[in-house]
Amino acid sequence: MNKNKKFLLLTVLAVFSLVLAACGFGGDSSDNSKDDKKDSGSSETASSKELKLVVASEPPSLHPQLATDSTSSAVLINVFEGLTRLDADGKPTPAIAEDWEVSPDGLTYTFKLRDAKWTNGDPVVAGDFAYAWKWALNPNNLSEYASVFYPIKGAEAYNLGEGSADDVAIKAEDDKTLVVTLANPTAYFVELTAFKTYLPLNQKVVEGNDEWYTDAGENYVTNGPFTLDTWKHNDSLVLKKNADYWDASNVALETVNIGMVENESTAVTMFKKGEIDYLGSPYQTVALDAIDGFKADKSLQIADYAAIYWYKFNTKDKITENANIRKALTLAINRQGLIDNITKGEQKPALGMVPSAISGFEQDRGYYKDNDMEGAKAALEAGMKELGITDPSQIKINVSFNTSEAHASIAQYIQEGWSKNLGITVGLDNSEWQVYLEKLNVLDYQVGRMGWIADYNDAYTFLEMYDTAENGNNDTGWENAEYKDLLKQSVAEIDPAKRLELLKQAEAIAMTELPIAPIYYYTNLYVKNDKVQNMAPDRIGNIQLKSVDIK
Repeated sequence: MNKNKKFLLLTVLAVFSLVLAACGFGGDSSDNSKDDKKDSGSSETASSKELKLVVASEPPSLHPQLATDSTSSAVLINVFEGLTRLDADGKPTPAIAEDWEVSPDGLTYTFKLRDAKWTNGDPVVAGDFAYAWKWALNPNNLSEYASVFYPIKGAEAYNLGEGSADDVAIKAEDDKTLVVTLANPTAYFVELTAFKTYLPLNQKVVEGNDEWYTDAGENYVTNGPFTLDTWKHNDSLVLKKNADYWDASNVALETVNIGMVENESTAVTMFKKGEIDYLGSPYQTVALDAIDGFKADKSLQIADYAAIYWYKFNTKDKITENANIRKALTLAINRQGLIDNITKGEQKPALGMVPSAISGFEQDRGYYKDNDMEGAKAALEAGMKELGITDPSQIKINVSFNTSEAHASIAQYIQEGWSKNLGITVGLDNSEWQVYLEKLNVLDYQVGRMGWIADYNDAYTFLEMYDTAENGNNDTGWENAEYKDLLKQSVAEIDPAKRLELLKQAEAIAMTELPIAPIYYYTNLYVKNDKVQNMAPDRIGNIQLKSVDIK
């Protein structure tokens, strides 16, 4: 599972570059593209169906099977199209697959493809999906998200070098029929087919051309509602409506101009001047000092986001290995106070490890109360007795985090609360990103911050990373046999209600032993020009530009 480590970290980095930028995680401003500056502040543009946006940085990769970040994903899901596409609620709807059937045992999926074309005129066929998915699983290609295919029979073994591509149960029976057999029933498999790593590739174009995805041009062949018209690296991208897209009649936008502006305050200024039409994830974020103003004029929009900020505990440390000490630290966090005074992004106090934006987990499960000082002090006393400690000041806790004004401000707030209310000694340990990641990896910490954003709308994406201590995404040393067994049962359970109950039982175990302290659930904050219609992030943070219109 070590290769999942980098996938986790890049995902988290994307979360904080796009969500916590409002708390100071930004850099110097950079020039936006000429297209963004053109007609700034005017209600008329070269095209009445032109949308102007900015992102915080250059997309690291526009290869569907290599991209790991939100910025790249924001482009990829609009220039490519998978078997399915997510709707406003994050649910899969037909895309290249016009229909599909699932066998009674929940193991075999048969997708029927519609007539669709690549931008070079080739038909989109089932083999394009089989090729792309197996390309990602090929261990030589180092796809960070290869594990997202592991529900498929034979996929994990091939990716780990223990099997062959022929053993992977992905079969193009003909150009219009793709058959996929799973190792176990996977309730969210159809949702996975909308994920960027599940996008197809045109094998004829890609094969033998390792640079095909590094620039716009004839080699960047796609099949989505938009084409990548131009890409000025570290400056701008331009998307154009794909006239050959199978559903082009329902695509309103003609042009999407995307500038690159690293500084969030600069992006706010551009929005206020009318130089961009939308500000918010997955594009550049609303700066902290602009939130109150947008609230005052009632333009700030708030959407649920399936993502969480939490503190991890090193359960192998002589202090934080104690469950009562972990409980005391978890209960003694004033989450609402943190949100009101520090993050100010309308986040929600996290009272479980699965965000309330995840289907089936909308309600508080009652594991603990926010800012429960009475419970925290009782747990601290019990933990001290178990450790043979007589005075709270003998307990020394270090909170580790990577360099960021946001993480530092959060840590300082929690440090003050723990010191004042529990009487313990709390230090802060700041490291540069790569150094920090290595500390987590080798358990060279006591308490460390991290976050997680869902890749699909299912609790399993939050629970699975703690199934074993060896899981590359765990970083706590914690594992529990009953927890692992419940997750295993949930994978095999076909009945949705029974499966949901198994997942909640697993969460309850983790929230009793507390290898992590949930802090807050993210929300997506955004503002948009009134002329922009049908543009809002879904619960996973995606925006389908196919649905956007300019009125």
